[in-house]
Amino acid sequence: MLTRLSRFGPALPRLLSNSPARFISQSKPAGAAGSTAVTELHPAAEKTGHSEVSPYVKNPDYHGFSSDPVVDEWNMRVGFFFGISVALVIGGTFIHYLPDHGMRQWARREAERVVQQREEEGLPLIDQNYYDPHKIVLTTAGEE
Repeated sequence: MLTRLSRFGPALPRLLSNSPARFISQSKPAGAAGSTAVTELHPAAEKTGHSEVSPYVKNPDYHGFSSDPVVDEWNMRVGFFFGISVALVIGGTFIHYLPDHGMRQWARREAERVVQQREEEGLPLIDQNYYDPHKIVLTTAGEE
């Protein structure tokens, strides 16, 4: 790692001394020439007769549910309660108690039951014939 840092040579102290942040003056210009610094984040709107007031101006904690601050906060709390708490809890419970996907648990229980039954009867666990050969009806050579 030090060999990689040595590639920078004399430029390394300069890189470490300069901070990566930019500082912009927010003060009003003192002279008549003016300044290029931005002093306001939002441009001032023209004041005309009847204009629509932003809900953020009337209520700084506006959540977008209602223009009334009390109703807006109540609707936000109810919306978040049902949207997050109930959806996650009931949704997670629903997904947890869904039936066995692909019937994997049932197949394992059934296999264990068949193994136990065959051990009790003294039969081999796996038979060489998948089907009972006495139940298969084969055609003779003359019937073909």
